Amino acid sequence: MNFKQDVIERSFEIPVVVDFWAPWCGPCRVLGPTIEGLASEQAGKWSLVKVNTEEHYELSEQYNIRSIPNVKMFYQGEVVAEFMGAWPRTAIERWLLENLPDGRKDGLETILARLDGDGALSELEAFVAENPDIAEARLALAQRIIFSGPERALALVEPIRLGDKLEEPAQALRTIAELITLEPDDSTVGQLLGQARQALAQKQEEAAIKAVIEATTSDKAYQNGLPRRLAIALFQTWGNSHPLTRSYRWRFDMALY
Repeated sequence: MNFKQDVIERSFEIPVVVDFWAPWCGPCRVLGPTIEGLASEQAGKWSLVKVNTEEHYELSEQYNIRSIPNVKMFYQGEVVAEFMGAWPRTAIERWLLENLPDGRKDGLETILARLDGDGALSELEAFVAENPDIAEARLALAQRIIFSGPERALALVEPIRLGDKLEEPAQALRTIAELITLEPDDSTVGQLLGQARQALAQKQEEAAIKAVIEATTSDKAYQNGLPRRLAIALFQTWGNSHPLTRSYRWRFDMALY
């Protein structure tokens, strides 16, 4: 094996999955036939290289192999994904699906970059129709239609479940949908959540998070903790670097106590 040629250089042509293993490693012997079978079935999409860590100690050091089996995916000369342990076939298939480079996703990024604040959705709608297997596209569309079509938005993210890399944003969307479909009551917290819903629909995000935090302070247990879950969902949707997350996360934390 020539690692530079078989892995690094080859990864500029096709993704290369490297299985770091050793003959004495029991889990390696369990994983080996599974990943070899997948490599055979999916030939052309990626190639498999097996590295015996006993024979290539320097590679183990270079790539910080501390536990085996260790599987790394190389693309464009870099490690882009990895996992450790003897994963079952279904988990490896999902890992491959989530991490194998897909040129279609470059097209998705271009479409998303063109969407303005109001979101001209025709291109994204067409992309999702043509590529229903790309979860990132379904999630992006769901996030943009959540107020106009909450039921369809939920259907778009329904396949995204526990363990998926998009689980958190999908769950955040489900929580926001819960607010949209909520029938407000006459309680203080019910009225505050109604205000938050209206503010979100009008893209008044600061007013929305203020109302949600006040609702959390008023009644943390309301509708199975909806105010608390909603605040977390909004922060997850905006991201840690968003100005509203930086300004209001600490206020929310204070409201919990």
